[in-house]
Amino acid sequence: MERLPGFRDFYPEPLPHADTWSADARQFIFDKWRETAKRYNFREYDGPPLEPLELFTTKSGEEIVGQLYNFTDKGERAVSLRPEMTPTLARMVAAHERNYKKPIKWFALPQLFRYERQQKGRLREHFQFNADIIGETDPAADAELIALLIDTLRAFGLTEQDFVIRLSSRNAWQEFYKTKMGSTRVPRVESGVAPDSSFRRDAENRTPEACAPRNDSTNEYNFFQIIDKLERTPKEESEKKLSALGFSLADVNQFIESGKPTAELENILQNLAARGLGSFVKIDYRVIRGLAYYTGIVFEAFDAKGEFRAIAGGGRYDNLVKLISGGKVNLPALGFGMGDVVLLEILKARGLLPKFDANVDVFVLIEDETLRAPSLKLIQELRAAGFAVEYPLTPAKPDKQFKRAQELKAAFTAKVESESYVRIRNLKSRDEIVAGFADAANHLR
Repeated sequence: MERLPGFRDFYPEPLPHADTWSADARQFIFDKWRETAKRYNFREYDGPPLEPLELFTTKSGEEIVGQLYNFTDKGERAVSLRPEMTPTLARMVAAHERNYKKPIKWFALPQLFRYERQQKGRLREHFQFNADIIGETDPAADAELIALLIDTLRAFGLTEQDFVIRLSSRNAWQEFYKTKMGSTRVPRVESGVAPDSSFRRDAENRTPEACAPRNDSTNEYNFFQIIDKLERTPKEESEKKLSALGFSLADVNQFIESGKPTAELENILQNLAARGLGSFVKIDYRVIRGLAYYTGIVFEAFDAKGEFRAIAGGGRYDNLVKLISGGKVNLPALGFGMGDVVLLEILKARGLLPKFDANVDVFVLIEDETLRAPSLKLIQELRAAGFAVEYPLTPAKPDKQFKRAQELKAAFTAKVESESYVRIRNLKSRDEIVAGFADAANHLR
């Protein structure tokens, strides 16, 4: 029986086939994500993989249903597998924000699901590192989040030659739009509930085709979509679409090429430079993440060689908690998402994945079955002391046992020789010692 298309099986290494996915590599990525987030004092949270469908339609409109794994459950409830984590976060924060000091710094490693066309770097499920700061408006929070993103990628061995953070601002683009179209037509989004038509905020998951504007700002929405796709759209097509909205491609390109940082962007640049991280970031107004979900600073992490999809992306979304809570809780927020699929592709391409071995510390040989009981006692004590221990579950010839120890790349073998003594052998140096039963763990250390 085959697995569903777009989903993955994760096998322990060595992998049985080149097209299979490594459970060891996945755990390696999870460990790095967790370690870096905790160094920044982010606390881990999680939520249910199944949510009310209304949670996602409230955020993004009925149009996104076609992109969801949704159904009616046995209680006649309309539900959906989560396509993103941010609505769940907003729901959780809105319910209990009074119990937490601000700013709230949380992270999660959810598995997310979406029903859409598969392509390179994009499947129907993936794991994602989400990091968010809730309750702070100062650009220092944006700088803190971007620093976390940079250090997370550096934790995998990636350098400034491997990736760059392209930093932009929705406010800067709204000022540009307002200047060209007239200030009465385009109010700047600063507070309250903005029209929201996005689906996801992580770089792998941008699907504007699944979204549509929910109010009269159709032209603004369409403008942002054109800008968001400039790099992927023929010049003539972009010129035609912009002209229909009253803009010229030349004006747009001039604004992008100027790269003049706004006051808030300059603040972030100085903050990151003070940390010694300035070389990882550049202003790039081609990054707009054009959906109405974002309300301020936006950014994306890109492979510097341009061989892969964006590694991560995010920005400020100051209106979502208010939207999800029905106006009862109004907290500013910002965050980013980093998926495992593109990240794993880059780590493979750069040769940055470690070799995943079984990491057996000790293989206990049982050559005399009359000593199996004390051998089991030794095995249990060594495991309790923190060693990874393997042994023959059933009687086997000594040479077969030793071969198995070598296959598992055990560092040591241990053999109970009596009720009181253990012979320990270092398989690398071939040195042997005989230790008292109670001292075996200390000798192994």
